[in-house]
Amino acid sequence: MATIAAQIPQQISPGDDPNKRLKDVTIVKPIIYGNVAKYFGKKRESDGHTHEWKVYIKPYYKEDLAKYIKKVSFKLHESYPVNVRILTKPPFEISETGWGEFELVIKIYFHDPNERPVTLYHMLKLFKTKDAACDATNSLLYNEFYEEIIFNEPTLTMYKTLSSTVPHTPASASLIAAHSVNFESAKASTLRGIIEAKKRLEREIGVYKDKVNMGRELIVKLKTDIASSKQEREGV
Repeated sequence: MATIAAQIPQQISPGDDPNKRLKDVTIVKPIIYGNVAKYFGKKRESDGHTHEWKVYIKPYYKEDLAKYIKKVSFKLHESYPVNVRILTKPPFEISETGWGEFELVIKIYFHDPNERPVTLYHMLKLFKTKDAACDATNSLLYNEFYEEIIFNEPTLTMYKTLSSTVPHTPASASLIAAHSVNFESAKASTLRGIIEAKKRLEREIGVYKDKVNMGRELIVKLKTDIASSKQEREGV
């Protein structure tokens, strides 16, 4: 969801330079990136491939990424004949087949040339792990992640572009589910984990402080005992 500072209207005037930066303004665009894979059932004899897969980026909310994204580059493993694929319109996804997992580089370019491209690194997953979501009905494996593209002090042009995104209807059918992971639930669970970890750390710090204080008291007592013992010896 876009986060827009309340003072925006006061910063915009007719005739403003479109490249003007809007101070103290931040707009956040959540996206999902990842891959979905399906096992053939056996190794393909022609090339040894075992899976079909699709890698993608898509909006977290229903909006048209093409409004502010100019193109997306997907860099695949060098074993693919054309290992850099560039897409200039949604859906921003690449379909392929293969037998092994590897790291992809996804680079997002924006219509406003003043905004630097954003680079994402994604490990293509073909095989089931505890971190990957599975759809038993379709034998699909999903490996999705939540990311936020943060536009700090965007230009006036970019602000208007980001503020005018509209719901997007995919142009073609896709294997991609809406979201394979309930990210809101995952976020709440992570937050609870952080709070519990903080409480646990505070308890451990309290125990440590008590031990330190006990140690200091013991040192003071030992010093006092040593001084008393010394005085007694000197007085003999």
